[in-house]
Amino acid sequence: MNGRVDYLITEEEINLTRGPSGLGFNIVGGTDQQYVSDNSGIFVSRIKENGAAALDGRLQEGDKILSVNGQDLKNLLHQDAVDPFRNAGYAVSLRVQHRLQVQNGPIGPQGEGEPSGIPITMVLVPVFALTMVAAWAFMRYRQGL
Repeated sequence: MNGRVDYLITEEEINLTRGPSGLGFNIVGGTDQQYVSDNSGIFVSRIKENGAAALDGRLQEGDKILSVNGQDLKNLLHQDAVDPFRNAGYAVSLRVQHRLQVQNGPIGPQGEGEPSGIPITMVLVPVFALTMVAAWAFMRYRQGL
């Protein structure tokens, strides 16, 4: 790992059908209560179990919601951002930005047949060198007898 954290930003259109408990998620953010420093966007703070968003599976906590049914959520107070969700109706289209952390090193144990991350020469060269030293020492020992 090089100590740097990289992110992959993707956007996706998610269509949800409002259920008995609404859309099934909570939001935070807005110009009056920033959730992320230097970003007044609207973010998903919680996905409710068995709600419309949880059943769909694509919306995740931390996702930034860019628009609701085409209505942009930029530069809105929190309460002004809540209104488009409440007034969205039964079928709701969300434009969402996912921010995925990119792994800078091995994720976990390697599977069979996968490279371990150590080049084979890093193992073979020292083994070969030790073998040569042992053979040389053995020959010198034999010559002394």
